[in-house]
Amino acid sequence: VCRIAKEADVVLVAVSYGLSPEHPYPSQYKQCLAATVHFMRNAEVYGVDPSQIIIFGDSAGGNFTSVVAQQLTKRRDLPKLRAQALIYAGVQAMDFNLPSYVQNATMPLLSQETVIKFILQYFIKDPALKSDILKGSHVPDHYRLKYRKWVSADNIPEKFKRGYREVPLAPYKPEVYKQFPELLEETFSSIFAEDHIIKQLPETFIVTCEYDVFRDDGLLYKKRLEDCGVKVRWFHAEQGFHGVLNFSDLGIFTFPAGVEIVDSIIDFVKGL
Repeated sequence: VCRIAKEADVVLVAVSYGLSPEHPYPSQYKQCLAATVHFMRNAEVYGVDPSQIIIFGDSAGGNFTSVVAQQLTKRRDLPKLRAQALIYAGVQAMDFNLPSYVQNATMPLLSQETVIKFILQYFIKDPALKSDILKGSHVPDHYRLKYRKWVSADNIPEKFKRGYREVPLAPYKPEVYKQFPELLEETFSSIFAEDHIIKQLPETFIVTCEYDVFRDDGLLYKKRLEDCGVKVRWFHAEQGFHGVLNFSDLGIFTFPAGVEIVDSIIDFVKGL
């Protein structure tokens, strides 16, 4: 983070949001939104041009970033964001059997089942729901019809599929959805925001990693934005894995992919 601030010559503000279970959904994204609004209103106090504000986050922070950017499109009392950067962000909770989830199901740091576990903890929901959510039983039929155009392995470039065979969503269970309708709301599954919101989003930088369950979330959101005319720059770390950004400056434990991602963020910011 310090390197990004120094080499990109930016003022960097980190939001210390509350963690679950003390701070369950939707408090995290609302805290991030409140902090962003405060900074935008007082940018000049920090020596920042209000028209040049960029928000970014990685992993869960990338999810919050995507939601905050969408919420800000509804504000007419604030300047428009200059850009957003989403670093291996999760943006949908409809299909946890996309190619990247299946290929990286047992990857360390963030496995397929760990994603579900963390989501259930974030929402303070019964851990027994894990199996049904993993299989997709929480998705009503009308959601499947409406959102398949955005969340589908058909929208993933062939080079990323590596012999993948589609895993259809399991039959819908109304009792599961009723316990967890928030999972498919745009304030968590940000890819489901309506077109008129997506079209107002600022220039976007998306980072994906090959060995990451969230890789396809990033690819799908990239297509979603581009289809709505949003300018997108994309960086794919061929040897990257979820959380590799934290290994970008650890001496002998530094991973080249982490360094590449930091460099790509700096290049993106400097190029705005």
